[in-house]
Amino acid sequence: QVQLVESGGGLVQPGGSLTLSCAASGIAFRTYTMAWYRQAPAKQRELVAQITTGGTTNYAGSVKGRSTISRDNAKNAVYLQMNSLRPEDTAVYYCNARRVWGTEYNYWGQGTQVTVSS
Repeated sequence: QVQLVESGGGLVQPGGSLTLSCAASGIAFRTYTMAWYRQAPAKQRELVAQITTGGTTNYAGSVKGRSTISRDNAKNAVYLQMNSLRPEDTAVYYCNARRVWGTEYNYWGQGTQVTVSS
């Protein structure tokens, strides 16, 4: 059974920092591209950051320079460190695992709420 379990969300003041964690189980973690997505109320889910199996990273323009995605293959975990948080960063953040080896495998976590407010 595949599980992606996010943690680390919460309420933070503007300008503050948070680190989200995602623990994966039931997959060959090191073979998956991992990503963080977010979805704000009444908006579509959007990619925040992704990290490939080789460690190549990609960020949405809105978070570039303020966020860092990393992975620990030994712990089957992926992290998203976010700094200089803004109210517009408020959303539910989802962990995603994707692999395309002929067949596409795509898994989601249940999400963790991040609220940036004073």
